[in-house]
Amino acid sequence: MGKISRVLLGLLLIWMISVGLVANSNSPQASPDSPVITTVKSAKPVNPVSMEQDDNFVGNKACLTCHENQDKGLEKTLHGRSADVRTPAARADRMCETCHGPGKAHAESGDKKDIKSFKIMTASAANDTCMSCHANRTSHIQWSGSKHDARKVSCVSCHSVHNPKSESAQLKTVKSTETCISCHKDQALKIKKSSHMPLREGKMECISCHTPHGSTNVKMLKVGNTVNESCISCHTEKRGPFLFEHAPVANNCVTCHTPHGSNNDRLLVAKVPMLCQRCHVPSRHPATVYDGAQLAARSNRLLGRGCVTCHQAIHGSNNPAGYFFHRGS
Repeated sequence: MGKISRVLLGLLLIWMISVGLVANSNSPQASPDSPVITTVKSAKPVNPVSMEQDDNFVGNKACLTCHENQDKGLEKTLHGRSADVRTPAARADRMCETCHGPGKAHAESGDKKDIKSFKIMTASAANDTCMSCHANRTSHIQWSGSKHDARKVSCVSCHSVHNPKSESAQLKTVKSTETCISCHKDQALKIKKSSHMPLREGKMECISCHTPHGSTNVKMLKVGNTVNESCISCHTEKRGPFLFEHAPVANNCVTCHTPHGSNNDRLLVAKVPMLCQRCHVPSRHPATVYDGAQLAARSNRLLGRGCVTCHQAIHGSNNPAGYFFHRGS
């Protein structure tokens, strides 16, 4: 081995020893008698209320001396499943105080102001309590800053912890749609129109399209980033791209359709051909503007299918001769 090689080998050994010494100096020194410390990820979420020994906690028995009925209702809910480590019932004697906070002051005074009462708490305070456990759930991860959160809607406005009526989600109503229409009156009235989404028949619910806890989409929609993407998730036959695209279709489905309900066929915002005439002015074919005055003449364009009698591929056409959206042979 040459002299240069021996020098390089020596430098390498010195570097390896120095790195080892630095690593050992940064690591904690454990004595032979000290136990081995291992990190285990707990399955139990962080408790919103400190469960350490505290004289301010009085336990469930003190709470149930006055609130016996609340306990009976809670036992039948998801929160009352003691076998699930994520639930308040799994906190043994601190079940009530997990959500309502230390109860000593309330037990002595009987004043609602001395306990977390969700009936009198602000929406933000109530939501903070709920989200201390539910924030890491997939369906609630976008709650912060959502439309309902920004409008100070409280979790307990829709959900009931002690006396839910729904089979799932612990809602105050039997169906989720009933919960939604209690606030969204305009949409509730549209559902009652002759042409409507099949909500009244129970074939779908508001949450079939919308997600109430927040969304990255417009209008709190579940699917996609636009209204069109949400619509074509079900109406796949309207999905493009088409060789010839109809401009309002490519722009937005709600240009022609009202999604919650309408008195016009196919959830249209206006009757055909008046709907078409909103964009297609009478300077071209047809040269006649059709309105209610033509009812006496029984115009086939007014009383029949109107423009779509000929222009049937109105959402778009892939036919080489489909510039006018005629159905290809």
